Amino acid sequence: MKNLVLVLAVVCLFVACSKEHGDHDDHDGHDKMMGNSACCTPEQLKENEASIKTANDQFYTALNSMFVGELEPMNEIWSHGEYVTITGPFGGRLTGWDNVGAEFAKQSAMKFGGKVACDELHVYAGSDIGYTICVEKGENMSTEGKPVSVSHRATNVFHMEDGKWKMVHHHTDISPQLEAARGIQNK
Repeated sequence: MKNLVLVLAVVCLFVACSKEHGDHDDHDGHDKMMGNSACCTPEQLKENEASIKTANDQFYTALNSMFVGELEPMNEIWSHGEYVTITGPFGGRLTGWDNVGAEFAKQSAMKFGGKVACDELHVYAGSDIGYTICVEKGENMSTEGKPVSVSHRATNVFHMEDGKWKMVHHHTDISPQLEAARGIQNK
């Protein structure tokens, strides 16, 4: 629970600071916002941003693979620690890899299909932690196999683990259209 609070506090701090500093391409304000004035050169931050974007792309590839029953890419992009968390489009919260991974396995086995893409992407990087914000747009399938349009905001948090960016948190808006299509009550 302590780690969940830490992850959420970091995300809230990053979001609050990004609103304060605004969207920008220069790294002067970015360095101060992410606490990187002494740890990273502007070139290292740009490299980390590119690497986090790649990890984020891998997450959406893994998510779409999961929709058709392929679970391994999702297992690969996520950290497997007890501190990982997910708050998805059906509400509720899962904490720890055992719970998060079990939910992914359950969703993968259903093979609902569909495809979701990350649109309007913004990437923020530090030396060993970073996050992305975007709008997830696409289609998922109802339990009857009918397409359901989705469009909701998402935040993905990554940290450096054994030289790779691994996902530690995924958060989306609640999706009333998916809840209705799958007969799920908000948790």
